[in-house]
Amino acid sequence: MNKRIGRIFKGDKVIWMVFFFLCMISIVEVFSASSGLTYKSQNYIGPIVYHAATIAFGAVVAVVTLNVPCRYFKLMTPFLILVSAFTLLWVLIGGQTINGANRVISLFGFTFQPSEIAKGTIVLVVAQILSAMQHENGADKKAFKWILWFTIPTCVLIGLENLSTAALLFAVVILMMFIGLVPMRQLAKLVGILAVLVIFAVSMIMIVGHDTTQEDKDITKTEQISEPKKKNKLEKLLHRADTWKGRILNFGKGDVLPQDYDLDKDAQVAHANIAIVSSGIIGKGPGQSTERDFLAQAFSDFIYAIIIEELGILGAGFVVFLYIILLYRCARIASRCENNFPAFLAMGLGLLLVVQAAFNMMVAVGLAPVTGQPLPLISKGGTSTIINCAYIGAILSVSRSAKVKKEKEITPNMA
Repeated sequence: MNKRIGRIFKGDKVIWMVFFFLCMISIVEVFSASSGLTYKSQNYIGPIVYHAATIAFGAVVAVVTLNVPCRYFKLMTPFLILVSAFTLLWVLIGGQTINGANRVISLFGFTFQPSEIAKGTIVLVVAQILSAMQHENGADKKAFKWILWFTIPTCVLIGLENLSTAALLFAVVILMMFIGLVPMRQLAKLVGILAVLVIFAVSMIMIVGHDTTQEDKDITKTEQISEPKKKNKLEKLLHRADTWKGRILNFGKGDVLPQDYDLDKDAQVAHANIAIVSSGIIGKGPGQSTERDFLAQAFSDFIYAIIIEELGILGAGFVVFLYIILLYRCARIASRCENNFPAFLAMGLGLLLVVQAAFNMMVAVGLAPVTGQPLPLISKGGTSTIINCAYIGAILSVSRSAKVKKEKEITPNMA
């Protein structure tokens, strides 16, 4: 029996354990946090059955992926580049709108997010470029340009509808280039240019975007609603500017006195804070959350706040620990690879998952502006859950099939 199980769950056992715990936490907490969905649909078991089935299918995808030798991932790259480019353009033109942005495509009754496919594709491309142009003293200077040729257009297409996803992907690429020993001079120039672009982008958002909070106040005072203002071409291109500006303004408020807090306009942040403050050391217990009934996207963007409320500081710390272990094991797997490509691939996918998780948790505790980033492998999702499972499978494939360095070649620090 143990041999049969071992044949299925091949690869790094620690990553399998992390994956298992994250999935179990997801099933319990999504079931608790989906009270709003169950109340609206009057189907109290349907949402969690669907989520559990999605995780089960994702686990199957992970098993299938880990059985593909990692060297074959290179052959998939051209196909994935074409699929990513086509679907990213498709979603901009004819995608379905969710929360004011075109983010999903409907096909044969199923919906998926092209950005999820594009993220893994870019990591795969960057891993190949860094491995192909790696020398004894680091990456060739030309690798930097090749990486940007693929990364910038992809991030621009993603960023038009999902700016936070594009920013996190670019951050992962920069970290991969740092690990891949791209010349520091090039990275320093890139960081400087990005700083200037961020300042310019924020300025444009503040100019083009409208302060909807102030507009609502004015409407309340006059009790009149005027006809919607026609938008110019720049405003149409940056149609998400209102949302971005609102998030920047809300995040920049700092500490607000309880009596001055607007629960209607800042409901997500307010109820997330209430959930965290009322948690204690061990929390209220699974399924005992109060704020899940008031917190929008409690099962997705703000599920970490529900985890803190129900499982307390200890449970929240355990979730953080799981992601740290995941990144550590990816680094350990990468350090043992004899070839560069599987090493960069494992680290890139590990960073992709952990950086997004870190940002989601920072949003939940008020350390970053509100965005639409789910917590990988925990938040309720369709495409994102399945593709994240595929990422886990690819990491396990590297741990299983990548050629390992001889023991004497593994330095103590990297081992």
